[in-house]
Amino acid sequence: MKTGDILPALEIAGVSRTTLALYAGASGDHNPMHIDLDVARSAGMDDVFAHGMLSMAYLGRLLTNYVPQERIRTYSVRFASITPLHARPTCTGTVTKVEDGMAHLDLTVALADGTVTLRGDAVVAA
Repeated sequence: MKTGDILPALEIAGVSRTTLALYAGASGDHNPMHIDLDVARSAGMDDVFAHGMLSMAYLGRLLTNYVPQERIRTYSVRFASITPLHARPTCTGTVTKVEDGMAHLDLTVALADGTVTLRGDAVVAA
């Protein structure tokens, strides 16, 4: 692991209503903005949209595809934009620094049009 290494991208299949319902059930997050079209429209949205924590979970999968979970020391994200229904998020990461046996990574979830929905960082044992 060295500075400049790029993690293999993780491309997610389109986010469907089924995906959102399954995530709501697994996470216990039944916020109607994510599963009820009428509620989403009443808030001015065109449709439901993905839970931010679902995107965080996808980014976590990118990390654990790269290193075993026990090597992750820190992991944090900042939500930047919503992930609309049917979007196909892509998770990417880059090693920005390796020092004292720890690799620092910049992480991103982006949509096909380039919209960044989530930015994050992690420190992993190198």
